[in-house]
Amino acid sequence: MRVGESDEPMSEYEIYSYEAFRKRIRDDVRTVDNAKMHLFDEERLEDYLAAVKRERKNLAEHVTDSEILELMGVTSENVPTLAGLFAFSRYPQAYFPQLCITAVCLPGTQMGETGSGGERFIDNKRITGAIPDMLEEAVEFVRKNSRTKTIIDDEGRRTDKPEYPMKAVREAILNALVHRDYSIHTENVPIRLEMYRDRMEVQSSGGLYGRISIDALGKVHPETRNAVLANLLELLKVTENRYSGIPTMRTEFAGAGLPAPVFSVSHGEFKVVMKNDYFKENITSEESILEFCSVPRSRSELIAFTGKSRTHTMQNIVDPLVKSGKLNLTLPDKPKSSKQRYVRAGREKGC
Repeated sequence: MRVGESDEPMSEYEIYSYEAFRKRIRDDVRTVDNAKMHLFDEERLEDYLAAVKRERKNLAEHVTDSEILELMGVTSENVPTLAGLFAFSRYPQAYFPQLCITAVCLPGTQMGETGSGGERFIDNKRITGAIPDMLEEAVEFVRKNSRTKTIIDDEGRRTDKPEYPMKAVREAILNALVHRDYSIHTENVPIRLEMYRDRMEVQSSGGLYGRISIDALGKVHPETRNAVLANLLELLKVTENRYSGIPTMRTEFAGAGLPAPVFSVSHGEFKVVMKNDYFKENITSEESILEFCSVPRSRSELIAFTGKSRTHTMQNIVDPLVKSGKLNLTLPDKPKSSKQRYVRAGREKGC
C-alpha cells in the first residue's frame, strides 16, 4: 500500500479485506451455529415478514415463513445468520460481546484530558442490542450529551439550535452499523463513538469496500459490503438503502452552518469527524491543522476541515505552514498535482 512517499506491506487484515471483495466473501450471511431463533424479537420478526409479503410480491403466495427467512438470508438451513441475528435477536452480544458501540463524552479535545473536577468522562456507555436498538440508543446518547444554543432573532423569537444536526448524526451511526466489517477478524472491535468538546467522531472496522475512493463518497453508488443486512434493515424501515447517507450528512451540516464532515480511512478503520461551533471558531489554529495532517490530507479534505474558501484555506492557512516546514508535500516535485497530499513534518512514513 502507498503511504505518503513509501510503499508499505499490507497487514493481514488489509489482505483479507482485499480478498473478501475480490472473492465476494459474504460475512453477513455466515451462520451463528449456537444462536437460538426463539430469542428473536417476535414482534419485529412479524413486522418484517409482513413487509416482505407486502413489498416482494413474488414471496406473498405459496412460500412459507421459514422459506422466506431462508430466501432473504435471515437463516441458512434453519440456522440464524449474522445478519438475521443483528436484525432480530434480543441480545446478539451473547454471541459477539464486542460487536456493540462504546460511547463516551469527554471534557476536553483529546482523550486523556480531564475536566475541572478531575473527571475523565462526562458520560460513558456500552450500547448493545440489535442494530435498530443500538441505533436509537446511540442517537439518544448524542442528544443527551449535546449542548443546545439558544438563538433569539430581531423580533424576539427563540430558536434552539442543537450542537450537531441529529439527522446527520443518525446517518453516521447507521452507516457504521450497516457497513462495518463483520468478519472474524473484527469480532472483538466495537464501533467507537467519541464526543469531544470541539467535535464528534464515529469510527468502525472496515475500510472502503471495493474500488471506491474517499473523494468519491456520496458521489457514486458504491458496492455494498453487507448487502443482506442492508436489505433486512430496509424492509424494517431502519435505512433507505439508497446511498443517501453521506449526501444527507453533508447537506445537514451545510444547513447548520458547520464545516462538512470529514471522512478518512487508516489501517482498515473508517472514521467520520463532525465539528461543532466551538471547532468552527478555533479551526484555524496551527495545532489543529497539524493534528489533522497527522495522516496525509488532500486539498479538498483541508478545505472541508476548515470550512473556509479554497483560496483562504490554501493561501492563509496551509501555505504558511508549508513554507515554515511544519507541513510537507507528499509530491514536492509536483506542487499542483491533483494527487498532492499535505502531511505534518515527521509523519511522512508509517502514518
